[in-house]
Amino acid sequence: MPDYDLIGIGVGPANLSLAAQTDPLPELRTLFLDDKPGFQWHPGLMLPDSQLTVTYFRDLVTLVDPTSKFSFLNFLVQKGRAFRFLEANGLSCSRREFEQYYQWAAAQLSSLRWATRVNSVSVYGDRFQVACDGGEVHTTRNLVVGSGAEPKLPSFAKPYRGTDVLHSSELTQVRPEWKGRRVVVVGAGQSGAEVVNHLLADEHGLPSSLTWTSSKVGFTPLDDSPFTNEWFSSSYARYFHGLAPARRASVIAEQLNAGGDGITDELLGSIYRRLYHLDHVTQAGMRHRLLTSRRAVGLEQDGSEYRLTLYDENHETAEVVPADLVILCTGYHRRSPEYLKPIQSQLELTDSRFEVNADYSVKFDGPAGLKIYAQGFSQAGHGINDSLLSLAAWRSACIVNSVTGHQTYRTDVDNTTVTWQ
Repeated sequence: MPDYDLIGIGVGPANLSLAAQTDPLPELRTLFLDDKPGFQWHPGLMLPDSQLTVTYFRDLVTLVDPTSKFSFLNFLVQKGRAFRFLEANGLSCSRREFEQYYQWAAAQLSSLRWATRVNSVSVYGDRFQVACDGGEVHTTRNLVVGSGAEPKLPSFAKPYRGTDVLHSSELTQVRPEWKGRRVVVVGAGQSGAEVVNHLLADEHGLPSSLTWTSSKVGFTPLDDSPFTNEWFSSSYARYFHGLAPARRASVIAEQLNAGGDGITDELLGSIYRRLYHLDHVTQAGMRHRLLTSRRAVGLEQDGSEYRLTLYDENHETAEVVPADLVILCTGYHRRSPEYLKPIQSQLELTDSRFEVNADYSVKFDGPAGLKIYAQGFSQAGHGINDSLLSLAAWRSACIVNSVTGHQTYRTDVDNTTVTWQ
C-alpha cells in the first residue's frame, strides 16, 4: 500500500493552502483526498454579488510565502487580468472570482485526488491506515483533517427540509421559487444578508412579502476596524491559545457580540437603499418586516403553508409567522468525522470537539510519531479566526513546520499594534 509523509482528508481552502505550501517541498510525499469531483467553494451560496469579507492578500500562500506561484496576484497575472482587476476592485474581490483562483491553483497540484471517499482511518503498526471506497488503502504518519463544516439546521426544521424549507447553503442548488410568495429569512449574519440582498435584486421577481429575523438586538455591522482586525493575526492566535479554556470561551462570546460575526457595511447599505427604493420610488408593493431580538423556536406545516414560531426576547412573547418559503441562515457546525470512529477512543474531545495543540495537532493517545492535525476545528483553542480565510496560509505553515520538524516557513514574523503578551 502507498505510504505518504502526510495525507489530508477534505480539500477546501484550508487543505488547498496546505497542498500549495507542500508542493515545492521534495522531501514531503503528500496526498489530499476529497469525495467531490473537483474543487467547489460553498456552491449552494455562490450568489452573483457575494464579496470576500477579507482582503485577497489572505490567500493560500501570500502571508507566509509571497513568492509562491500559487498566490492570487500570480493568478491575476497568468490570467491576463491584473491591471483591470486592480482598477475595478482595489483590495476587494468577488467570491466567484476567488473560487476561480482556488480552482486554478487546484488544477496545478498533482497531490490532489478527487472523487475519492475516505471510509475509515485506523492505526496499523506505526502508521495511520486510510481506507477509501473501492478498496484503496494508503498509509501515513501525519493526517490532516480538513473535512469542513456542515450546515446547522434547528431540530424543529429538519422534518420539513426540502424545496420550501432549506438552509442558505442550498439556495442556488435547490433554486426555490420566491416570486409572489411569502418568504422568511432566519438569521442576520453575512449569509443572511447576502440571501436577502439576492431576493431583492430583481424588481420583477420579488416576494409578495419578506420577513427577515435577527436573534440579536439589530442588524449589526461587521467590525472591520484596524484594532479589531488584529484578532485575525497570527500573534493573536498564539496569545489566545495560551489563555485558560474558560477565559477563551468568554472572550469569543465578547468578540462575537462586538461585531465579530456581523454584516459588511457595504452590504447593509445596499439592502437599506434597496428597501427604500422599493418602498418610495418604485412602490413595488412588497411588504417587509425586519424583526430583531427574535429567536426561531418552532415550525409547523399546514398544507402548503408553513408557520414559523418566533420568540420575542424583549417582550417574552411568541409570534407565529406564516410563510411559503423559509430560508434558514443558521450557520454551520463541525464535529469529529465518521471516518475517525475507529480511533475515536484515542482522541481527546471536549463537548465532541477536538482538543487542539498550538501547532494544530490534535491531542491523540496513539503510537509515538503519529500526528493528527485539524484545520478549522479549533475556534475554542485559537479564536474566532480559526475557521475563516484570515489565517489559512499561516495555519498551514504551522502544520508544515510541525511535520518537517524545522522552520520551513516563517511563522513568527507577524507583529501587531496591540501588545497581546
